[in-house]
Amino acid sequence: MALINSLDFVNVFFAGLLAGIEFVIHYGLQTPTLVLDEHAQLQLRQALVLRLRVLVPAFFVPTALSGIAVTVLNGSAPGVWFRCAGLVAIFIWVLIRIIGTVPINSATLTWQADAPPANWQALVNHAERFHSVGVWAAVITFAGFLGALALKLHAV
Repeated sequence: MALINSLDFVNVFFAGLLAGIEFVIHYGLQTPTLVLDEHAQLQLRQALVLRLRVLVPAFFVPTALSGIAVTVLNGSAPGVWFRCAGLVAIFIWVLIRIIGTVPINSATLTWQADAPPANWQALVNHAERFHSVGVWAAVITFAGFLGALALKLHAV
């Protein structure tokens, strides 16, 4: 039981960090970035992509793996529907990233800051629409696993 409780904590910890990172990047950095000139915007975007392609998986992988584990190991314990919702949301997050943001982030790294593609802003705006959904998928993941843990602890 102590192992499952520890795994619950690890899951909520990493899900919370992932949701926080996603929320701050989207709502904290998106608008201020727009005041920069094109060259600076692209340089900032490239620097962020280089760092976040390591940092985000460091939080996503433990969230997904521990999410699967706590959903399976807790079985029908109180909060099962919240755990399932958290698991569905993290898989939606992955899908959103694979389809909508990873391709543009990878392409961004190949762009020359002095001579970006003519449609670079349209490409980034398209990816940002996906990112908006991804942010809320991460938040729902966190809320689902947190709610499940709260119900489980309340039942004890």
